[in-house]
Amino acid sequence: MKRNYKVVLLVLLLAFASCSFTTKKFDNPNKDKLLIQIITFVLEQGHFDPIEFDDTFSEDFFNDYIAITDPFKRYFYESDIKEFEKFKLTIDDQLRATDITFFNVVNQRMLQRIQESKEIYKSVLSEPFDYTLNESYDTDMENASFPKSKKEMKNRWRKQLKFSSISNYDDLKAEEKQKKEKDASYTMKTDAQIEKEAREATLKSLNIIFEDYIDDQTREDWFAVYVNTIVEEFDPHTYYLAPKSKEDFDQRMSGKLEGIGARLQKRMDYIKVVELISGGPAWKGEELEVEDVILKVKQEDEDLPVDIVGMRINDAINYIKGPKGTKVTLTVKKVDGTIKDITITRDIVEILDTYAKASVVEKEGQKFGIINLPAFYADFDDYKNVNAAKDVKNEIENLKTEGIEGLVLDLRNNGGGSLPTVVDMAGLFIKDGPIVQVRSTGEAKEVLKDRDKSISWDGPLVILVNEISASASEIMSAAMQDYKRAIIIGSKQTYGKGTVQNVMNLNSMLRNNAVGDLGALALTTQKYYRINGGSVQLEGVKSDVTVPGRFSYINVGEKDKDNPLPWDEIDAAIYTPWENYFDYDATIAKSKSRMHNNMQIKLIDENAKWVKSKIDETVFSLNYDEYVKQNEKNELEAKKFDAIDDYKNNLNFYSTTYEKSLFETDSTDLKEKRERWHNSLTKDVYVEEALNVLQDIKTSYPIEKVATVKN
Repeated sequence: MKRNYKVVLLVLLLAFASCSFTTKKFDNPNKDKLLIQIITFVLEQGHFDPIEFDDTFSEDFFNDYIAITDPFKRYFYESDIKEFEKFKLTIDDQLRATDITFFNVVNQRMLQRIQESKEIYKSVLSEPFDYTLNESYDTDMENASFPKSKKEMKNRWRKQLKFSSISNYDDLKAEEKQKKEKDASYTMKTDAQIEKEAREATLKSLNIIFEDYIDDQTREDWFAVYVNTIVEEFDPHTYYLAPKSKEDFDQRMSGKLEGIGARLQKRMDYIKVVELISGGPAWKGEELEVEDVILKVKQEDEDLPVDIVGMRINDAINYIKGPKGTKVTLTVKKVDGTIKDITITRDIVEILDTYAKASVVEKEGQKFGIINLPAFYADFDDYKNVNAAKDVKNEIENLKTEGIEGLVLDLRNNGGGSLPTVVDMAGLFIKDGPIVQVRSTGEAKEVLKDRDKSISWDGPLVILVNEISASASEIMSAAMQDYKRAIIIGSKQTYGKGTVQNVMNLNSMLRNNAVGDLGALALTTQKYYRINGGSVQLEGVKSDVTVPGRFSYINVGEKDKDNPLPWDEIDAAIYTPWENYFDYDATIAKSKSRMHNNMQIKLIDENAKWVKSKIDETVFSLNYDEYVKQNEKNELEAKKFDAIDDYKNNLNFYSTTYEKSLFETDSTDLKEKRERWHNSLTKDVYVEEALNVLQDIKTSYPIEKVATVKN
């Protein structure tokens, strides 16, 4: 919504200018106070649903900031929290007065406690751990109390460090056994030697985290966390980009990613994989997966890995990234609780690998098409030539030359993107009409319509979604569902993100800026609604045919985030449903029946429940024998689900004639990427069912299979 961004920015600039806020107001310019002044103004004036800066805000912010600052409760004491609580109901007053006393007090105490913690962890790791003791460690610190004394604090660190070291200990013991199996004359290290090496590895990791990363934090870095906590009280998609973060954001948008080809996100003290870039090293390796937690990182020239738990996200990313051709080994915790080492050779990842791709598939003498769309991308400086809608249209024409009789649009794991692009794409499947409704605070709704009466594909259409399908993916699915143009197959509901954000450069809010770069703010400015009037916020899009997936029982949606905006509805737009399927409801009923009796689907559902049970386990034994037994039990249980990956649907997938013509001159491994994709499709039970639905659904007229446009 580029046009809307300009309107919002203009309104804010005029309002801000009328308040006569310039850096000249500050005799001795204080960047922190100025940033608070601008941030609070923009939030109050520009956010779609601004909250009051009152005592309720103060209390919520207080609790969240302490939790973000010290998530494992290993720095602050109970006495610190009691001291901080005198600010609990006055933070809103401080913000109005651009007073940052609360930040200063907490930050100064945090820096003091960090220095003290160095002595604690070094002291703990100077003594051997006794892995014969029957004690446990609870990783869920949300409901734990803050330590009351130094003795209690040291014991908390001891258990955390023992928990970190026991995996090192187990890895080293396994290495010794392997060496002995390869060479009978090899003299294995004693348990005492292995225990010492395991502690040294933990010590090395902590030294790197504290000396190379935490100690390098500037006041600006700490204050950025403070500011970001303020803005995230408004909703989970409003966030602050400090100057350095803004540079990283711009680099990601530039078109190239260097490293392993995975997008990472920090959740509490853990680094999680949230997306794999198609064609990237991690994607090619087929071992790293979305929702994996990265615990340790080892460079190819290092003997022992570095524990990145607790490391800043940018620092962790920098440690994982590296020159093309070098190798990095990640120790990850899988969603089922098992621990695995994954070695990846770094490379340059081109964003074009996330573009739309198409395949022909044959089933019982019929040809169908499948288009995979990882994102609703667009280049607003060259929108006419670079956008997902244009590419999907071209792929449709390529598939039509193959004589397809039905089309699958795969939006699984598609996190969204450009709003104009999804409007244009939806128009490829209907004659014309509304696609989505958009509302800003205090303004009349805007109905975004497809005005092009041409239809690129008028045949049977199935859309695949899952719990990660969000934003523009939900707009597309909802529009096609409301028109009864497509049958939606997938998760019980999609992600549930029904809001629109714009990234605002905060420097543009100032005249005579003399304090330096202030960064940017991603601001929620609108909500969007289905053409039937309902919102996808929180509720997502409910599939016509619900099938379980690996995320079915995991909290990954908008409703599971902090401070999400509420669901609501507005008046429906005027639209005419698609009337060319005369057995729409019967087809859905047939599909539901097949899925209910499908043994592969039942196994996937059982696996999803098991994964959820493992995620819910937070208490782990620090007794080595019990630790080994639990790991062996997990691995044994996990083997039951190996059959999921062994599944074959016996379908034949291949590239279009147009794409095959590119293989001979291509230098980007296009053929290999497509073969990899086609192979994954042969194991995909959801695609198989989508094709069953295409076979079942009947149209009341002949499908237009002839391509009208050539690439």
